[in-house]
Amino acid sequence: MKFLFDFFPVLLFFVAYKGYAALPAPVVEAINGLLPLGLRTGEAQDAMFFATLVAILAAFIQVGAHWLRTHRFETMHVVSLALIAIFGGLTLALHDPLFFKWKPTLLNWLFGIVIIGSQFIGQKPIMERLMAHAITVPAEAWRNVNLAWGVFFLTMGLLNLYVAYGYSEETWVNFKLFGLTGLTFAFVILQSVYLARFMPDEEPQQQED
Repeated sequence: MKFLFDFFPVLLFFVAYKGYAALPAPVVEAINGLLPLGLRTGEAQDAMFFATLVAILAAFIQVGAHWLRTHRFETMHVVSLALIAIFGGLTLALHDPLFFKWKPTLLNWLFGIVIIGSQFIGQKPIMERLMAHAITVPAEAWRNVNLAWGVFFLTMGLLNLYVAYGYSEETWVNFKLFGLTGLTFAFVILQSVYLARFMPDEEPQQQED
């Protein structure tokens, strides 16, 4: 459930992009009445702008809902909201989708830099601070996991730019949901397999006489 909640803006962005062509004219006109986006009914090239608006609203809802439930803000949600609001706002204001396409790259690079930087600042890398309560492994293993996550985020940022500039807009939208999310899920599994190597085997139960 938390995984779906974390990707709530991405999911709504995808649905809005794919469903824009089916929006009736009165709905499009009502949106233009609230915000001067210049959306045109049935125009595929306007789907990105509508989906960007939906993603911005979804990010605000995500942060607000989390605060109402827990009375605290989650750093990842707040950082993502800030980037979505800034670069999504530029996309809507300047009618240039490239601003919003840069958002996943900047978010991944930010995480990557912070994670790798924690290797050299403080007594413990950030992944150890986040996960040490759930599993106990040697310090060297935590450093390897931390470095792997940092490199992964930096690589995802580069891969996002490669798809954004090298393929069609629709391909990038599909990649944003299925590609980035799928690769992240696969990487989590790989890291789990790596950490499992350091977990002690369960002691066999002694048979009763």
